[in-house]
Amino acid sequence: MERRTLLAAGGSALVALGAGWTLTRPDPQTGLLPGAAFAQNTDGVLPQVIEMVQGNPDADVEVIEYASFTCPHCATFHANQYQLLKTNYIENDRIRFVYREVYFDRPGLWASMIARCSDDPKFFFAFSELLYTEQRAWLASGDPATIIEDLRRLAKTAGLDDATLDACLSDGAKAEALFTWYQENAERDGINSTPTFLIDGQKYSNMAYDEFAEVLDGKLG
Repeated sequence: MERRTLLAAGGSALVALGAGWTLTRPDPQTGLLPGAAFAQNTDGVLPQVIEMVQGNPDADVEVIEYASFTCPHCATFHANQYQLLKTNYIENDRIRFVYREVYFDRPGLWASMIARCSDDPKFFFAFSELLYTEQRAWLASGDPATIIEDLRRLAKTAGLDDATLDACLSDGAKAEALFTWYQENAERDGINSTPTFLIDGQKYSNMAYDEFAEVLDGKLG
């Protein structure tokens, strides 16, 4: 289970993320990452964050996953337990499955902004699987400029073009809305590690598929 310090609240959040709230790509001459204005024109009104939901929206049992796109334990979960949950519980509409991002770092936020580019759940979940499958590759450099470029290349394989990516990664209001939403979720639900799950409101840490299925079957009757 991934335990890292969650990015700070309030005014210090901007410091924690640096210029990385809204980034497009490195300047070709300087190689530096440009920082766009931080929610300059929101007038205090942030866009609504869309819940990313799979399965039956009216199911009696709800599973909420809190995860970070940069968390290796989350990548392992999505390569294994999640695939079985998707086959046995999500795709046959037995549960409502909600994915909520946790932002440990700037790359996690950048990945989320791309995944949420169109606010289309189908694209979000498909791109999320790609992010987890290729996690080691796009995080390998540790260099912000290279990570941005690697994320852009990954997004292009999913069908996004440069203009769309520029628009998504330079949306300061959406970045602020996502970060505020994450902070509110983490505080309300006591999220301090990933992956963490809420099953009908009860919190669980990461677990094997058999344990997960036992909990779900018990609630489904």
